[in-house]
Amino acid sequence: MQHRIIVLGAGYAGAVAAGRLARRLRREDVAITLVDAEPDFVERVRMHQLAVGRELRPRPFGEMFAGTGVEPRRATVTAVDADRGTVTVTDGTGGTGRLTYDTLVYALGSGWNTQGVPGTAEHAHEIAGRPGALRLRERLAGLEAGRSVVVVGGGLTGLEAASEIAESRPDLDVSLAARGDLGDWLSAKGRRHLREVFGRLGVTVHERASVTAVGADRVTLADGRSLPAAVTLWTTGFAVHPIAGATTLKTGDDGRIVVDGTMRSVSHPDVYAVGDAALVAGPGGKPLRMSCASGVPTAWQAADAIAARLTGGKLPRTPLRYVNQCISLGRKEGLIQYVTADDRAVDAALTGRLAALYKELVCKGAAWGVAHPTLGVPTRRRGVVREPAAQDPAVGAAA
Repeated sequence: MQHRIIVLGAGYAGAVAAGRLARRLRREDVAITLVDAEPDFVERVRMHQLAVGRELRPRPFGEMFAGTGVEPRRATVTAVDADRGTVTVTDGTGGTGRLTYDTLVYALGSGWNTQGVPGTAEHAHEIAGRPGALRLRERLAGLEAGRSVVVVGGGLTGLEAASEIAESRPDLDVSLAARGDLGDWLSAKGRRHLREVFGRLGVTVHERASVTAVGADRVTLADGRSLPAAVTLWTTGFAVHPIAGATTLKTGDDGRIVVDGTMRSVSHPDVYAVGDAALVAGPGGKPLRMSCASGVPTAWQAADAIAARLTGGKLPRTPLRYVNQCISLGRKEGLIQYVTADDRAVDAALTGRLAALYKELVCKGAAWGVAHPTLGVPTRRRGVVREPAAQDPAVGAAA
């Protein structure tokens, strides 16, 4: 009987994990199913580009995984029973099905986080996924010159979105509301460059400005001021998919699944979590942040660990560390902030056109890596020789 592996979610982490498993294990020994609500791969790191009207190359899962042994299934996950080893899904017609797994890779990722601010869900836009980016795209396309766009959130997504909108629509009044100082986590060089680019693009920055309410045509700040906003874009961080929190899986306070160093659940040894869904310790014991930079290495680690346990091989140890933060500032400018292993900025930073090209190569490389999950290195498919043990020495080193 084939060992049934189900991967939930086909973002960067889930798609890489499925493809890598297929290249590590003999097809006759395993059945790998990749479940996702979308028909093709979504380049989440490009959603700000999609929102301003740029076309993205389609990457259908059927073509991406053709001949690999991965079976893509278009469906929405509605429940996981981690004790019985089942997943409940619905398809596009509303039909319900139940899938049974021997090993589960949970990669449902994250969406936008309203932070509980009144009016956000009703009036704000988000670009955490393709549907939100397309809704914003339609709204921006119909926006008359001179109207105001307020981007709430001074993190990476907010910086990229504000600069992209300002560059593509110089006729709009674009502003950014940041809770702290602009780019306050960056190096001095990075902060200077960010201010210079925003100045050239005409982006107004409201620093130390906490938004306490969102209306149909304005946002309200903690100090009582209000900013006119024909469009409000909310980019204040991510919230994980709620399904894990409704299971018996051990999760952290933020809803992420607690895993050991091999991405294995500390409560259910037949479940692995990767990407934004995993609460895993990085350098210095600091939890990895939700990002593509964290997601792909966790997918490598999980896939290789599953393959090792199934084939009796040696458990891998993929380094989980950061190198840089790549920020696009429109199509002509960028900022590459080099960081320590635990994601703290150092003095070195790359700026300007070269940084923009660097970021574009990173985006292209990330998409290429999904289709080539072993990075082009030839691999040997090994046969399954045993089931994963109920417990393992690696289990217990939780985040």
